[in-house]
Amino acid sequence: MATIDTAVEQLMAGEVIAYPTEAVYGLGCDPDNEEAVLKLLAIKQRPVAKGLILIAANYSQLLPYIHDNAIPIERRFQIFSSWPGHVSWVLPASAKAPRWITGNFNSIAVRVSAHPIVQQLCQAYGKPIVSTSANLAGEAAINDYQQLLASIGLQVAAVVDGPLGGATQPSQIRDAMTGEIIRS
Repeated sequence: MATIDTAVEQLMAGEVIAYPTEAVYGLGCDPDNEEAVLKLLAIKQRPVAKGLILIAANYSQLLPYIHDNAIPIERRFQIFSSWPGHVSWVLPASAKAPRWITGNFNSIAVRVSAHPIVQQLCQAYGKPIVSTSANLAGEAAINDYQQLLASIGLQVAAVVDGPLGGATQPSQIRDAMTGEIIRS
């Protein structure tokens, strides 16, 4: 079991960590470190083409990765009023957003999490982290700490223990341009 400080040290060292989110345990790493992202994708057995979600403590942490001016004015209230919370939004990606995060898309999925551990991680790290469920691609998400340790625990550098946020399913994903629900 790792502290927030230990988890941040591992993020800085280019490692993959596991941590609780609103509904399931997640895997995370530094979104700007291609080697760390590829390590995370290998653990999860997920192709880079699918893209990944970034989670943050606040919207300003996401600004380097998104094309803020391209977000329609009429969608901003809906997006910002859902945060911090359990809704991820697919926003236009900035030119600086790494392809190993956006995958085959010109957009990027992001969320400002309300989970206290995620908030602490992102505040202590000073930027967003990658967030994907801590299960192999195609398998059920993990919402039990012992199951996390048994299936993923040895493949990550740090596991932050703590309660899940009480949601019953992974975050809803919505398209910021249309408001359409991509994953409910």
